[in-house]
Amino acid sequence: MNGAESLVETLTDQGVEVCFANPGTSEMHFLAALDNPRIKPVLCLFEGVCTGAADGWYRMKDKPTVTLLHLGPGLANGLANIHNARRASSGMVNVVGEHSAAHLRYDPPLKSDIDGLARPLSHWVRRADSAATIAWDAAAAVAAASEHPGKIATLILPGDTSWQDAGDRPIIPPPAKPSRGAPDAARIAHVAKVLRAGEPAMIILANKATRGTALALAGKVAAATGARLGSQFFTARIERGAGRTPLERIPYSVAPALAFLKDIKHLITVETSEPVAFFSYPDQPSLLKNPEALVHPLVEADEDSALAFEMLLDALGAAGTAPLVQQRIETTAPSGALNPLSIAHALACAIPENAIVVDESLTTGRETMGHTLGARPHDMINNMGGSIGYSPPVATGAALACPDRRTFCMVGDGSAMYTIQALWTQAREGLPITTIVFANNSYAILKAEYANMGAGKSTGSGPGPQALSMIDIDNPRIDWQAMAKSMGVPAVAVETAEDFTQAMINSTRESGPVLIEVKL
Repeated sequence: MNGAESLVETLTDQGVEVCFANPGTSEMHFLAALDNPRIKPVLCLFEGVCTGAADGWYRMKDKPTVTLLHLGPGLANGLANIHNARRASSGMVNVVGEHSAAHLRYDPPLKSDIDGLARPLSHWVRRADSAATIAWDAAAAVAAASEHPGKIATLILPGDTSWQDAGDRPIIPPPAKPSRGAPDAARIAHVAKVLRAGEPAMIILANKATRGTALALAGKVAAATGARLGSQFFTARIERGAGRTPLERIPYSVAPALAFLKDIKHLITVETSEPVAFFSYPDQPSLLKNPEALVHPLVEADEDSALAFEMLLDALGAAGTAPLVQQRIETTAPSGALNPLSIAHALACAIPENAIVVDESLTTGRETMGHTLGARPHDMINNMGGSIGYSPPVATGAALACPDRRTFCMVGDGSAMYTIQALWTQAREGLPITTIVFANNSYAILKAEYANMGAGKSTGSGPGPQALSMIDIDNPRIDWQAMAKSMGVPAVAVETAEDFTQAMINSTRESGPVLIEVKL
């Protein structure tokens, strides 16, 4: 057994099921080792698709998978979605190929500082020194990625480590279930006292607290105390819809967020921090809260939210309280022009039960969450890191993790062009994904931010022709149907709310991927 074979066998022993790969010459022995029935290799045509798909896999499975990236440039191509994964507390193991040690001394063209590239966005970095010890390196990488919150682990794999004899592979037990810290009892008692006082309070949930037992228990706390339940504008994954505890979404823009939170006297944070504006704007605050509001951490990022809410309910004497539950709201299929409101109503009408919705719709979809609270139960995934082009890859990984569920990927046309190669992988794997491209032929978000920033204020006008040319993408106009079909994905275009609703419903009857171009 060579080092690459030892590495793959150990990864599978540690519970890794999938490898999202974009291999090169240095990784050919790893590629040969992937001819193994215990692991599924998935080819991605761009490294940012590999890393984004690994993020999506983790968000639905709560367990890390592995990417295979080619040397420093391959890692660099994947860093944007590694950034997004890190901000979402997603665990992943990135195996990055490297030249053999003997070859590096000659400074070959693809030599780079892979360790230096990896460290800023990785929690754990190791260079495999020998084939004999690579099994231990692999196990350590998976263990690091499996911690709570999830971590980014990067294992650098020199070519000679891959092809040399590894000897007898050690038997390494699989990683234990990630341990989660117990919240401090004094902190629980303090928050209970705050809630008993009855002043306006909002509990802001994030990460693992926005689903499962923790979310239901938070619904009990809200029912018992009158506290509101909220989430940041972007959340890694929320279980929402009819039958689930509803969360209010803090608005994205500064002025609406401040208005939304103006009466809140106490912000209680769960696996997150106080709300912060996504960007800094002239003459506007960075913190989104009433200046007199107090912030009370309830659960830190590495702690157990479900346990914290159980302790809080005991402290409140409210363990038997029935939780807040969202009722089903039947939304009438919209008609007429496509706009943010009719699009939101169309989604509320068409989302099938148990769907996964990956949202990167930016300007077009900002009203979506408020109008889909009472839709059929579904999971919503947002972009935590803000690096665009996350949603097609994340949808790919989510659909591979949950092939029995329909995944809806909502993306603006500007964002989609960053990682449109994901469509090819979706077609190759026959994944049940409906990609909805909102085609306004511009970076509409940047037009809004141009005004928000006060750019061009000295001239008293909007962007001039040269500035405007940097945020319009209609010359030439992208042919989304041709783009999709070229990668094996059937596509339709819609221009009315009726057609959009019907196209989504039709897509749920398909077994594989579909693209819907929403012409705005």
